[in-house]
Amino acid sequence: MNPNPFAWPFRAQFLTGALICIALLAYAIFEQFQMGVEPCPKCIFQRIAFMAMAVFFLAGALHGPGVTGRRIYAVLVAIAAAVGGVIAVRHLVVQLTPHDPLMEGCGPGLNYLLDSFPIAQAIKKAFMATGDCGEISWTFLGLTMPGWTLICFVLLGGGALWAGFRKRVDTRIAQRS
Repeated sequence: MNPNPFAWPFRAQFLTGALICIALLAYAIFEQFQMGVEPCPKCIFQRIAFMAMAVFFLAGALHGPGVTGRRIYAVLVAIAAAVGGVIAVRHLVVQLTPHDPLMEGCGPGLNYLLDSFPIAQAIKKAFMATGDCGEISWTFLGLTMPGWTLICFVLLGGGALWAGFRKRVDTRIAQRS
């Protein structure tokens, strides 16, 4: 196989995208359970976006669709990436604004919100969380975790669009010539 991932077949590109999403989720779980970094509601929603991306990537890799199907899978991944990116940006805004000493914690946990409120209201309350969501407890190369997730959302979403919309040479036709 060509070492250039931009030249790989669609299925290989989408399988790689699924594996990257799964690896990112595995790292988030490792940070939570082994390193004690508790996720806030925004972190949970970013994980859900990565899960959706992994499902669409994997479905596209297993299906191996034609041109229209590749584009549909690419758009689905890009939509999930865009939603995750918006959440990551909001999380970064919370982290970069001055902390309000009157606000305690990041708000109630996601399980409590889902048990106590209708889903639309629970989601709204989760996005209004502040406090601990603004606390920076993890950095790598000067970026916080939501900064890195934003980069991953952009790269994976862009990669999916590249894989789904690029022109491909049909090797069956090229071999007959």
